[in-house]
Amino acid sequence: MPTIADLHIHSKYSRATSRDLDLENLDKAAQRKGIDLLATADFTHPEWYAELKSKLALQPNGFYKLEGGKTMFVLSTEIACIYKQDDKCRRIHLVVICPTLETVEKVNKIFEKKGLNLKSDGRPIFGISAEDVAKIYLDADPKCLIIPAHIWTPWFSLYGAKSGFDSMKQCFGKQAKNIYAIETGLSSDPPMNWQISELNNRMILSNSDAHSCEKLGREANVFDFKPDKITYDKFYDSVKNNKNLLYTIEFYPEEGKYHAGGHRKCGIIATPDVWKKNKGICPKCNKPFVDGVMNRVAQLADQTVKSQEKKRVPFKSIVPLKELIGDALDIGPDSKGVQKVYDKFLEVGRSEFNVLLWEDLAKLEEDFDPLIIEGLRRMRAGEVHVSPGYDGVFGTVKIFSKKEKEKIKGKQGKLF
Repeated sequence: MPTIADLHIHSKYSRATSRDLDLENLDKAAQRKGIDLLATADFTHPEWYAELKSKLALQPNGFYKLEGGKTMFVLSTEIACIYKQDDKCRRIHLVVICPTLETVEKVNKIFEKKGLNLKSDGRPIFGISAEDVAKIYLDADPKCLIIPAHIWTPWFSLYGAKSGFDSMKQCFGKQAKNIYAIETGLSSDPPMNWQISELNNRMILSNSDAHSCEKLGREANVFDFKPDKITYDKFYDSVKNNKNLLYTIEFYPEEGKYHAGGHRKCGIIATPDVWKKNKGICPKCNKPFVDGVMNRVAQLADQTVKSQEKKRVPFKSIVPLKELIGDALDIGPDSKGVQKVYDKFLEVGRSEFNVLLWEDLAKLEEDFDPLIIEGLRRMRAGEVHVSPGYDGVFGTVKIFSKKEKEKIKGKQGKLF
């Protein structure tokens, strides 16, 4: 089996996150999801760093584990850089991965000496440039990785329409050559990023940015190493040289709340065609649309998806198992009924990713409702109904329409 990695999450010390995000719960949740390598998150926060140092042990492979735990942890954090450059306020989020706790501690002390507040949030806000943050980490340890986070989000990203840049060089200056990978974010998928030529030789990663254990693995990366064979050095070399990534696991980008442009108050979704037709102005209120990822990609694109698709790492789009079960059974994904079926799937199929991606559906037919099995088949085939998100409103992905359910329903399988 390959190694599944989720390299960007948050801890209980970040704002608007679950209080359950501690190491013990993360270890258990990763096992349920089928994640082998998981980000620690938030290593700049003093209290969380103290927990990481006291509870995690460095393994011979260069990753960390809890005593008695099964999940490999890699040291990571997200940093928000808010600063002024070229007479414009820039808001850039970065995922930073470090090889050792010693490196983390060394850089944390540098930031503290600069008077930066590490205590206020697990994702700290720094008034220094993305280029300077990259230089500080790479000077401390050249095997750190600096990964621009969710690079198309309008407000907080490298290519963000509201506060970002038009190129890697413009953002990172002399450090641009040391940026080996980017993160797609929930509102874009790999093909959208294939249209930007400066990303051709950079690894395109997808991570969950989870604020709760439930959201772990909604996006992830599948590396061509068995979990017992991967090391930090192999992982670093793979990212640096853009190799050994089998595929990424994707959230449908249409579900992202900034996928399309538009106006939430006016109920208008502005795809690139609508945007162009109205010159970026809402026809109802005559105010500018909030720019979406689709439109921003169209602005910066300098090559076509078709010219790239045969050269690029493939991807697989998923619907979380609880959402799929709830859709099939017409009950909420957080209901007790869905939880019962979900637990049975994990008992039979070992992990959520195994059920979603690999398990032989014929082996599941005896134990589960036929609509759920059909839902799994459709999800794997990409046969879904999508409504795009826009202006802060999440989009929706449905496996079945009402008519399709009625047509498919026959004998009911077992419900647990």
